[in-house]
Amino acid sequence: MTLPTITAIVVTYHTGPRLHECLYGLKSDPDISEIVIVDNGNPPAEQAWIDRFTDACDKAHIVRDGTNPGFGTAVNKGAAGALGELLLVINPDAVLRRGSLGHMVRAMGDATEPVLVGGKIFDIHGREERGGRRNTLTLARALGLGKWTLEHDPAPRDFIEVGAVSGAFFMMRRKAFRSLGGFDEAYFLHVEDVDLCRRVQQAGGVVLYQPLAGALHYGSTSDVPSDEVMAHKAKSLVRYFTKFAGGPAERLLIRLVSPFMVRLLKARA
Repeated sequence: MTLPTITAIVVTYHTGPRLHECLYGLKSDPDISEIVIVDNGNPPAEQAWIDRFTDACDKAHIVRDGTNPGFGTAVNKGAAGALGELLLVINPDAVLRRGSLGHMVRAMGDATEPVLVGGKIFDIHGREERGGRRNTLTLARALGLGKWTLEHDPAPRDFIEVGAVSGAFFMMRRKAFRSLGGFDEAYFLHVEDVDLCRRVQQAGGVVLYQPLAGALHYGSTSDVPSDEVMAHKAKSLVRYFTKFAGGPAERLLIRLVSPFMVRLLKARA
């Protein structure tokens, strides 16, 4: 099967050496037409390595303006100049499994746009990680009143429709991503992927999980303090629940719960 052109977008911020594996994997994959590296901030030595990599790789280039606007905004920057018909967003600490992109394209098929498809994200032992396939996030599920993530459910044999997939590894058509306005840039870190999935469905599209596509995810390679990450996640959750609240009563509940969101996250962890 001849695939459409595919642009891989990699956002990096103090990622560490796993970025090298990610980029070498994309460089060597014949299904990747273009690599856009969005450098949100790295130590000088790492920036020099990225510069050398792009100089030696004809299909790679850098987006770097000296700022760190957050993950979603950075992806939007990368997508703005992307040339591929399809966009593949992949974490800088993830390594694409060869042959995955054909399975993702097949899953998209002739489904009504917008279509967003994610794949299996697994650890170094081959175990499926949390968050690759999920139900739609609701406040009740966030509070533990219902199942959100589905990694403990039996693995499907082929692609299935789900409520959400992870922003660490997903594909969309470039025109569809842009038509939705890309990621909501009011999120700095976390939950922007769940928000995008929700908007895909609201627009009449579909979110798919394709288990035959995969990426090895090392995880926790960034040197950003965990408390800082937790604070960003709490703030993002408050925005998400407020944005998609079902009515005044739910908005009131969100206001009551918001001051305790970090504690709730730590308790769930």
